[in-house]
Amino acid sequence: MHTIQIDTKSLPVEESSRSLQSYFKSTVSPEDVEQVFILKQAQLLFQGFTALFHGGGNGVLVRFLVLRELVADVSSSQLSRAEINQKLAYLDEDSLETVLSRLRSHHLLLWDAAKSVYRVTPLARSILAAIDSLLLSGTADDADMGYLLSQVAGAHAVGGITAEQLQHLLGRLNELTEEFRDAIASGSEFRLRLAQEKWHSACDWVEKGSTIIRAITADTLADAQTHRAAQAIGRAQSTLLNMQGMFSRALNQIERQRVHLGQSGLSTTDIKSWLLAQTDLAALATGAIVAPVKPLFVTPAEMIDVAETELLADRIPTIDMSLPTGEYARVSVKETTTQAPELDAWLHCLDELVGTMQHAVSVDTVLLPTTFAVASYRASLLPLLGDESEAALQGATAAMARLPLEFMPQDALVAVDDPHVAVMSAGTLTPITIIEINTKNE
Repeated sequence: MHTIQIDTKSLPVEESSRSLQSYFKSTVSPEDVEQVFILKQAQLLFQGFTALFHGGGNGVLVRFLVLRELVADVSSSQLSRAEINQKLAYLDEDSLETVLSRLRSHHLLLWDAAKSVYRVTPLARSILAAIDSLLLSGTADDADMGYLLSQVAGAHAVGGITAEQLQHLLGRLNELTEEFRDAIASGSEFRLRLAQEKWHSACDWVEKGSTIIRAITADTLADAQTHRAAQAIGRAQSTLLNMQGMFSRALNQIERQRVHLGQSGLSTTDIKSWLLAQTDLAALATGAIVAPVKPLFVTPAEMIDVAETELLADRIPTIDMSLPTGEYARVSVKETTTQAPELDAWLHCLDELVGTMQHAVSVDTVLLPTTFAVASYRASLLPLLGDESEAALQGATAAMARLPLEFMPQDALVAVDDPHVAVMSAGTLTPITIIEINTKNE
């Protein structure tokens, strides 16, 4: 077994001169730590990453550029200096020589003096393969899930899956679950919308990874730790998938509390969305303020009033501060209650619809024809259909929640032939039979 040493010439003096023991407590030996032994076996790999990543960002970019260009040529395993100069003719000669020397000194390139050719080492190809996998994943929010899942799938395909790889995926799933729970607890509609989009993307990866996790769980050759990690991933995936109901309840609650501005159909959410779309909010105030703001200062008159109050504070006659005798408050009972005319008309329309419809109908045929404001108001009430918590209450909205109708929204827009409304979100209303209702109750 040969000994591997890391090149310390490029390290800071305080880093290169410190021994491994100096990083640990005096009562602990590094050799007694299992992870230290595992990592020391990979020192040659660390040296390769150090050679590529040490230094400024531009230097790192050029080193990867040179190494990727050399690896891209698969026609031959040998490259002469003339061929390298031709491939990288756009680089400065001195800079290219510096990069080649660094790669050669860190065992990423081999120089065959007998044939005067360069060869790319297997270590360099392994490092580039790992970096290319990260580059292929991209920078999207769900890129980390895709990369971790691809690592698990690749390792399982070649029979080299480890519990550590599964724990990375499990940790990311737990992080996403906590992130979504925080978004739901925040009560912010915009944060909920963003979290729901990210949740849909994460669920796509969960569906792709379910087959792999089931295969790992059924593998009789895997050790107990790997089995436990795979089962924990399955439970984390189930928790993640079950959060759809939490998102729906939180959004329905926000929908019930949304404030509409008069009969315009606009809500506070529309105003906030419009403000967020503006690039320069300060420009909106241009011309809105006619006179400049004048600061107010304390004048002598106000100073005299304050001084007089302080002077006479101890001379104010004693006032009886006792509470007056209590009296019974008048109790009035209002026999009749008023409901919004629009809500009564909408409930009457839905009651008639329940008695006539035999199959699912499109939402736009139910909401229209009417004005934009009334259509928006009706659409905001549709999520209440089938809401169990609302149905348990009293009032017009509770009566609407108890209607045997099921609202199924769709992530699409449809054009409608109406003088007041151009497009609206797609969806359907489906009648629920008495047998289906009894089945759900059971």
